[in-house]
Amino acid sequence: MSARVIALFLDMMAAERGAARNTLDAYRRDLEDAAARLAARGATLEKAGTPELEALLAGLARDGLAPATTARRLSALKRFYRFLLKEGLRADDPAAGLTGPKRARALPKVLSETDVDALFAAAGELEGANGVRARALMEILYAGGLRVSELVGLPLAAFARAERCLIVTGKGGRERLVPLTDAALEAVAAYKAVRSAHLPGKAAPSRSRAERYLFPSRTGAAGHLTRERFAQILKEIALAAGLDPQQISPHVLRHAFATHLLAHGADLRSVQLLLGHADVSTTQIYTHVLEERLTRLVHDAHPLARKRE
Repeated sequence: MSARVIALFLDMMAAERGAARNTLDAYRRDLEDAAARLAARGATLEKAGTPELEALLAGLARDGLAPATTARRLSALKRFYRFLLKEGLRADDPAAGLTGPKRARALPKVLSETDVDALFAAAGELEGANGVRARALMEILYAGGLRVSELVGLPLAAFARAERCLIVTGKGGRERLVPLTDAALEAVAAYKAVRSAHLPGKAAPSRSRAERYLFPSRTGAAGHLTRERFAQILKEIALAAGLDPQQISPHVLRHAFATHLLAHGADLRSVQLLLGHADVSTTQIYTHVLEERLTRLVHDAHPLARKRE
């Protein structure tokens, strides 16, 4: 029974909310784990009451799960029970009053501009078609602040306005226009000249699927470069640049994009639009950069500050 109700919930999230595959997989894992834990206590996911859910959360804490993981699982449960209530599958919402563990919001890992320069210098040393592709991937990621899933899944038709912008489809199916730098446009133009080297053979069944993507893959069901493969490429570049590969990831470069924009004078609302955040509160994690910049501005530009010096 639990499996069927979970499937109904996931279908709703995909159809009505436009949830991405990775999001759906995360919900499935969290709800299936909750169902298994409740079954061990003689309860079921669809009929559990508030006391059973409180015991479930306490069990997660005893098992040593990080507060962020527990909070994510509670979020999945809250969405699930709201769905059951809305569909008339339950008369109450047992998760409505539950609160997750308090957690400090960690600041994103940030690369300095010098580190980014070192990454691009190392990428520039790569040879052949793979090197040209790596540079195009890096340029688009850093120039546009894309999520890695958005980057590797870019369709070939993503360019707009004389190919100076990308049309990016983000979370929830929301589209945004991302302008690219001249360096990124040059890297993409160079890559398109060798893109055919990354396509499957003309007789391969996956050829037609792969042709739709800017970064196709010769293997794999998706038809495009995988997130895992790009992360591996990025770590190889980090090693060549003399940086710790454990500190470098596609998402760290996305953070660098946002942080460096703010440090150079961009406003939070503009960065929100470029990142594709639905709510500016998500972008506010970068306000520490704004605070540092404003402090420097007052120190350097305020007339009283200058007189006292």
